[in-house]
Amino acid sequence: MATGKKTTSRKKSVPKPTKPPLVKGRSANGKTASQTIGGYLIERLQAHGLRDLFGIPGDYVLNFYGMLEESPINVVGCTREDCAGYAADGYARVHGLGAACITYCVGGLSLVNAVAGAYAEKSPVIVISGAPGMSEREHDPLLHHRVRDFSTQREVFEKITVASAALEDPLTAFREIDRCLEAAVRFKRPVYLELPRDRVDTQSLFPHEPVKEIFRSNPDALRESIDEAAEMISGCKKPVILAGVEVHRFGLREKVLEFAERHQIPIAATLLGKSVVSERHPLYVGVYEGAMGRETVQTFVEESDCVILLGTFMSDINLGINTARLDAGNCIYATSEKLRIRHHHFLDVRLDDFVKKLAKAGFKVPKRKPPKPDKSRDAKFVPEPDAPLKVSRLFARINEMLEDDMVVVADVGDSLFASADLTIHKHTEFVSPAYYTSMGFAIPAALGVQVARKKARPLVLVGDGAFQMTCLELSTSLRHGFNPIVVVLNNKGYTTERFLADGPFNDVREWDYHRLPDLLGGGWGFEVHTEGELDQALRAAVEHDNAFSLLNVHLDPHDVSPALSRLAKRLSKKI
Repeated sequence: MATGKKTTSRKKSVPKPTKPPLVKGRSANGKTASQTIGGYLIERLQAHGLRDLFGIPGDYVLNFYGMLEESPINVVGCTREDCAGYAADGYARVHGLGAACITYCVGGLSLVNAVAGAYAEKSPVIVISGAPGMSEREHDPLLHHRVRDFSTQREVFEKITVASAALEDPLTAFREIDRCLEAAVRFKRPVYLELPRDRVDTQSLFPHEPVKEIFRSNPDALRESIDEAAEMISGCKKPVILAGVEVHRFGLREKVLEFAERHQIPIAATLLGKSVVSERHPLYVGVYEGAMGRETVQTFVEESDCVILLGTFMSDINLGINTARLDAGNCIYATSEKLRIRHHHFLDVRLDDFVKKLAKAGFKVPKRKPPKPDKSRDAKFVPEPDAPLKVSRLFARINEMLEDDMVVVADVGDSLFASADLTIHKHTEFVSPAYYTSMGFAIPAALGVQVARKKARPLVLVGDGAFQMTCLELSTSLRHGFNPIVVVLNNKGYTTERFLADGPFNDVREWDYHRLPDLLGGGWGFEVHTEGELDQALRAAVEHDNAFSLLNVHLDPHDVSPALSRLAKRLSKKI
């Protein structure tokens, strides 16, 4: 039988009462003084809707942490800086903007991989790093945490952010804060702000008002692009929309649905864009991912003579390890970075403007019925109590248990590929690093999701190798009274890598994962070998909503998901 064990859990933390925003200071003559650099940064974070922030303090950032403590922004302390980055990324994906605050170099450089992933997948994370004070830098001393030059960390982050600034000069710092935060919102990518510890309380030299730049589409380019798109769509026979991750990031779901429903155009999604619309919508076709996807979906999309790609990144993972077959001559390709219709490129056209105008444009579109849904995915799961568990049966049972308030957070590998066949009930309820594919993302990202959406319950799907990287962030979830359901695919190593090249380098040491609650002092643990044990454990996990539940699911090391099996079968024909 599945065994569940619970140790005494800590009480849920009491929400910190909201405090009034920081007020401007007073000068010696009693007149209102300029806002401080640190205070202005907090003020602008709040103005952009940020309620929470993730990080780990250190001496170079303690002054700013003290200021945060006096502000309405809730600070969530994590176990590691990279986990803080993943949490901020997960938060940004469901809230719209995230932030991580860390100390200089030992903190910031530990954050790099998480920020690189956020950049690759267009997740707007604000990185705030403390730094040595300007007065400390005289005579070029070898201060602790320093690497090479005082500018080294900033130079690293310049490569993986869309904007960066060192807030060293009160003459420029306030404008630089405006510039970087606006860039995060506009481009949906990370930005970096470095705050020397002796500049936190530095006041502005002149009164400063927030400056907001507005980027507008070129009206002629927008009009001509809509005309050409309308001509192409009205002249086709088999249209289909392929919606991607930017529909999530730029909040365009309603407009895309308006366009699709008005003209009854079927919608497919990429793996990175999964849950861009409810997967129960009658126009929804499924996830298009080349040979990894279901054959009916692949055929339906690739037979189209007009593929309308909206906010879609055509990465190798989205393309099913480059097994997709899409003719650029049949495509309308619109992202925040480029607009191409067939082989014509249009400059200075905003994605949101293009989608909104397209939704309102009047033209006739040929009707095309979506393929019949795969009813086997929604079939009732009837466990064979003593049958050893397989990946396909695991995900069939998970698919049955999904509820409207659940957000699926999938780590990389077969956890991700198998998740493609899950039916997500609502929009923006599937989170994964499906392009950058960084292992260890899921556990801390689920923390970020639940901080952003207190009423949501994350269902975390993670392989044993990825789990070992960041699993202790469950301690933070426990501390805050969160209740994710964590399913560890325990197949004794990196199964996706075995699929490519087998060897002992793919093995990991097996842990008693279900006993982690004993170590952390709370939560529920279940060990699962059979279908009957899985069914019992998941039922218990849903009921135990006062803390996290962790399922140690034993699988055969060479058992893979239907998605990987499909890919192997179709690649073998080519080879």
